[in-house]
Amino acid sequence: MEREISPEAPPTRTRLLPRGPNEERKPGDPGGPGAEAEAAEMGTYKCCIFFTRRFAPPDATTPEDVRTLFSRFSGGTPYMGVDELRRYLAATGELDGDGGMDAADRIVDRFLQGRSRTPRFGRPALTVDDFHNFLFSEDLNPPIRQSKVHHDMNAPLSHYFIYTGHNSYLTGNQLSSDCSDAPIIKALQIGVRVIELDMWPNSSKDDIDILHGRTLTAPVSLLKCLTSIKEYAFVASPYPVIITLEDHLTSDLQAKVAKYLEISCTILNQNIFKNFLHRKH
Repeated sequence: MEREISPEAPPTRTRLLPRGPNEERKPGDPGGPGAEAEAAEMGTYKCCIFFTRRFAPPDATTPEDVRTLFSRFSGGTPYMGVDELRRYLAATGELDGDGGMDAADRIVDRFLQGRSRTPRFGRPALTVDDFHNFLFSEDLNPPIRQSKVHHDMNAPLSHYFIYTGHNSYLTGNQLSSDCSDAPIIKALQIGVRVIELDMWPNSSKDDIDILHGRTLTAPVSLLKCLTSIKEYAFVASPYPVIITLEDHLTSDLQAKVAKYLEISCTILNQNIFKNFLHRKH
């Protein structure tokens, strides 16, 4: 197929064949004069990329139950004034004496000062997002700051929200980080009550490793993790520790896990509730 060439733009000659053995190489050509010095100056690099896609978390929205509560005390309007907030604080028992009567004014003033732009309306008031932030503010909402348990703790376990960990053994990312008992210890020291361990056969198939399966994570032994759980389980909280075991083991290694758990609980002098959920992948 022929290609037309404009007379205004002379054709560019493209080299398609390799140079001959006697052909002169120019500076900047691979292997030409100064190529070795240039390569030494630039250095040699190795690069391994797993993923290049970036994930952005979705924008958080105010929960529906918070919106319902806001609407109830704001009278269905989009703003909650000082009087309405004071009524909410009184209904929840947060107003104590004269100092408590000023709490609503302080809360509204605090949020208005923190806004980059304040809507112009007749009286200072909170939006539903302000109210949501107030409910979860350690500075402004005293119950959030309480370090002591103030609920009835005699109900069944399913009646409570539980401070839960996931992949509790990982020191970093889920692809290539090390597995260790150190993150487990740290979690228990801040009161986490659920520890997850992913169990896989070790390289010799005669013991149990904890790791994120089918990745490059370096394993840690199950026995080491159980020993650390035994030692740190109740340093921050007297309430039960739940161990979630994701099982990728053969039947003989499952029996070994059961023996490890019985030994750990014998040392603790406590009872263990056995509820094994085997998940094969």
